[in-house]
Formats: sequence, C-alpha cells, structure tokens
Amino acid sequence: MRTRLGHRKLVTHDDAAGEAHELTFSCYRRLQLLRLNSRCELLAEAVDRAMDTQRYELIAYVFMPEHVHLLVLPLDGATGIAKLLFAIKRPFSFRVKKRMAADADPMLSELTIRDRPNHTSFRFWQEGPGYDRNIRKESTLRKAIDDIHRNPVRRGLVDETSKWKWSSWHAYDEETSKAPTRPRVSMWC
Repeated sequence: MRTRLGHRKLVTHDDAAGEAHELTFSCYRRLQLLRLNSRCELLAEAVDRAMDTQRYELIAYVFMPEHVHLLVLPLDGATGIAKLLFAIKRPFSFRVKKRMAADADPMLSELTIRDRPNHTSFRFWQEGPGYDRNIRKESTLRKAIDDIHRNPVRRGLVDETSKWKWSSWHAYDEETSKAPTRPRVSMWC
C-alpha cells in the first residue's frame, strides 16, 4: 500500500504473506532518547504487546540510542506493517510522556511541538513511516540478522556484540540463549 501523508515521504509497505520485514525508525530529530534503560524497558514491553496483538514474530532487534531496528515475520492473520508500527510507537510514546511529566523531565518541553495554531503534540518518534524492506531470501535474512546485531559495534558504542544489552544477539548466543530476552525473540535459525 502506498501512502502520502502531508509532507511525509511516499513509502510502500508490501505486506506480502510469509515475507520478513526489516524495519527502522528513529527518535525525534535523531535525539538519543533511548539511552535510558527505563525507556528501553518500556519499548520492549510495547514491542512484545504489538507482536502478540498484531500477529508478528520478532526475529531480531537492536535498540540504538536514537533509532530502532526490528526484523519481523507476519503470522497468519497479521495486520499490516503500518498498524504494527502504530501499535508499537503510540502506546510507548504515551507511557514515556506520562513518565516524563511525573518526573518533571525538562526534555518534555523539547519534545512537545506546535504542529498547528493552538495545538501541540508530543514527538518521541521522528514523523513518517521510517524504513521498511521486505526480505524474501534466506541468505538475505541471515545477513540482516547479523547486520542488526553488529550495529552497536559499527557505531563504536561497544567493541563486541555481546556487550550491547538491547539486542537480540543474546537470544542467538548459545551460552546466553537460555535466559529470557526482552522483547521476546523467536529465533529464526
């Protein structure tokens, strides 16, 4: 489905059954809003709930300080990617805003924007649909999983994939795979 919303870019979500999707979405202005473990915990909960309610399996993920990578596979009866992203982003943003208000977090005012006269909106996520790519081949899927897991190393945030807490790498590692991961990962290979 092709959609154009105002000034947003045109994105095609190809919701073909049985094809994995590599999804990337960013924090507002690419601010490092996911540096706090408490926010990553809330995001993990939102991802878990969305996977269940929207009928997807999470194959791989990494939460970076300013963006998120998810690799998902639709199950029978899955909703579209747009609905999945909405089911993750909206409840998460609501909970973060509530927590920021309770903590009197000064960043709340920076994330509250005037989007039209006499109306403001809270923006945790960058506006728009992010990046979506269908994956049809097993070799491409394996490479995507590896690329997602190596993201923190490539960025210089850690020197080994095992040292990044918010990654599904731990679900794939033989030594640590017995421990439950958050969000839940359905290992693909």
